[in-house]
Amino acid sequence: MAQLLSLSRAARLVGASRVALQLKIRSGELPSFDGMVSADDLLRLYPGIKLEEDGGFEQVMQIKAHAFGKRVRERMLPSQEILAQRLFEQGTELADLRAHLQRYHAMMEALRSRIGEQAAQPGMAALGAFLDAQLAEILGAAEAPNALAVMDDMLRVMSAHVTLHPSRHDFFVEGADTLLEAALRAGLAVNYGCSNGICGLCKARVVSGQVQKVRPHDYVLSEAEKNQGYTLLCCHAAVGDLVVEALETGSAGDIPQQQIVARIKAIESLGDEVRLLHLQTPRNNRLRFLAGQSATLSAGETSAQLPIASCPCDDRNLHFHIERNAKDDFARQVFEVLRAGDPVTVFGPWGDFVLRAESPRPILFVASEAGFAPIKGLIEHAMSLDTAELLHLYWHAARPTGHYLANLCRSWAGALDNFRYTAVAEGGAHDLVAGMAKDHADLAAFDIYLAGSDTFVDGAAKALAQQGFPAAQLVATTT
Repeated sequence: MAQLLSLSRAARLVGASRVALQLKIRSGELPSFDGMVSADDLLRLYPGIKLEEDGGFEQVMQIKAHAFGKRVRERMLPSQEILAQRLFEQGTELADLRAHLQRYHAMMEALRSRIGEQAAQPGMAALGAFLDAQLAEILGAAEAPNALAVMDDMLRVMSAHVTLHPSRHDFFVEGADTLLEAALRAGLAVNYGCSNGICGLCKARVVSGQVQKVRPHDYVLSEAEKNQGYTLLCCHAAVGDLVVEALETGSAGDIPQQQIVARIKAIESLGDEVRLLHLQTPRNNRLRFLAGQSATLSAGETSAQLPIASCPCDDRNLHFHIERNAKDDFARQVFEVLRAGDPVTVFGPWGDFVLRAESPRPILFVASEAGFAPIKGLIEHAMSLDTAELLHLYWHAARPTGHYLANLCRSWAGALDNFRYTAVAEGGAHDLVAGMAKDHADLAAFDIYLAGSDTFVDGAAKALAQQGFPAAQLVATTT
């Protein structure tokens, strides 16, 4: 029987993206069975699979890690306890396999003996000769190890595959990550609160598999909850592959308003006119939000509502892009007064400019000037989900230094097969939309996310309407 693999596991094994495999399934190159793919079919499509890591795949993973506003993490082993348990489970499977082989061997020896006893019967001698020839061929064959099977065994030691019910979303738990951290890094909006084992909002039921406590928690599960398999996602890691029942956020309205006192980790220049304000929340009080939403920041007597320019997959590190503006008191504070370590109060999150994660359509992102900030969060979220066939960013900026993170955008385009970047420096919203229509013959096949000034957003929305673009597929916000 052919070994069947989930799309996520298959993508990891061959060093491809989920999107690339989805396209091969859609084209008929790769058969699928209820969302699973055969290891044999994968080997047919990727005959050059090697046991060593593919450098291109590693580069993509590093680009993604950098895009999420985190340093590129060193590849970490799981804790010694979890690693030992995973190896023990694989050892148990191997022992079971050896026991089965021994029983089959004993059965074959008994069969050969019975055939020898009946050698005088018609046809038994020929049957004995056939059996001996087949066994000699099998035992004498020196087959190369199945690279995919070996890599899958290695993957199962290094990481655990988790499937969420009822959504059937899945993700991998790697290194020392908790289940919550791994789910957020995969772009999934699971329900949680403090992320520190106090509130119990990340409580979920383990349907199959085993978890292990890796962090202390104050929240106490009742005996009934323990008996039903409930656990805290923020304090437990997966020992092996899991199936978990967990609540996931369906919309921006599901997230409660929060107030957190964060500290400035850094203020960095993104050119002459823009600063990156990097806030870090306390470990036990992180901001829960969806990509594309905004927050109100207060420092001293000044405040401003600003789009969050980072991904929820790193909920402790919040990025904001601050434009120079002499009339904006908060902007002047960032450019002239505030320093690393200073407190900033964060209220929020606000807004429904969020990714429609369940939409099957490819995505066009359109940003004008610092409207790139919320678009950046959406792009990072879409990248972490790895389900969109195409992500194409159009960034309009009239100032020579307006594309203040152009290198980052180019690195995405260089590393990701399904990402394109177009910098636009001339013309207005109507000209940009006309250019999009030339690049993509059927704009109605896309979802479009649009962010910028009131004038730009208004003009682009009208130009799209003139192109016959469905209003229901446009999500827009002003900055």
